[in-house]
Amino acid sequence: MKPTTKNSSAPSVRSVGELQALAHSLRKTIVKMIHKAGSGHVGGSLSVCDILTVLYFRELNIDPSRPDDPDRDRLLLSKGHAAPALYAVLARRGYFPEEELMTLRRTGSRLQGHPDKLKVPGVEMSAGSLGMGISVGIGIALGARLQGKTFRVWVVTGCGELDEGQNWEAFMAARKYGLDNLTVIVDHNRMQNDGPNDDIMPLGDVPRKLEAFGWNAITCDGHDYGALLAAIQSAKAFRGGPSAIVARTVKGKGVPFMEDDWSWHGKLIDDETCARALEALEATDPCKR
Repeated sequence: MKPTTKNSSAPSVRSVGELQALAHSLRKTIVKMIHKAGSGHVGGSLSVCDILTVLYFRELNIDPSRPDDPDRDRLLLSKGHAAPALYAVLARRGYFPEEELMTLRRTGSRLQGHPDKLKVPGVEMSAGSLGMGISVGIGIALGARLQGKTFRVWVVTGCGELDEGQNWEAFMAARKYGLDNLTVIVDHNRMQNDGPNDDIMPLGDVPRKLEAFGWNAITCDGHDYGALLAAIQSAKAFRGGPSAIVARTVKGKGVPFMEDDWSWHGKLIDDETCARALEALEATDPCKR
């Protein structure tokens, strides 16, 4: 099987400092988008921002000028309510103009509250109901094997959506088929729409559960770039079955008054709140230290 090479348009390898600065800038954009829209899911968008930044700007074999390249890596955002983070990353990566980000959730905009694969270049799965991303990823990974393709499939899930039973059926199926071209990353911010996971539906020890299902389970700090990069390389190197990275994250990461507060799952960002959030992000901007 002929190995897939990196696309010539892929970004140059970015340092950890560059990735941190980029994610910080994207967090500001996410806050502005949700404020402008008058609705949206800010907490989970901020928690997953570092994960998406590392993948799209350092790891994925993709070419924004060829979004349908059959040899591209696929990233599926199963937690589709974090669409603001995905849109911000895709626009910055060059899939569509950044000016379009401020049309989020407007009538006629292709940037809907949940991503639509048929409307937005770079979106690999239309999302809405939670818990389907891993199953879709399995289908794509099996398709790659049948076609003799070497691209990788990445699925980013929320921890709250692991309440859905379909995920656990998918975990069994992926192990059965030995899909070492599939990696699931759990944005484990410990919270969901109605409260902390432990109050709604305790997940227990997620890495140990995944290991019991036969997965190569890796745990890391989802905001530590060195740890994230190491976990990703470990997943890519593993052979014989699928890998899962359980990334410990903070809901609302980057905005102190939103951090670890489940009520910011999907709360309105009014003018005053937007100003406070941007002021907080400005104060911690790594480019100004």
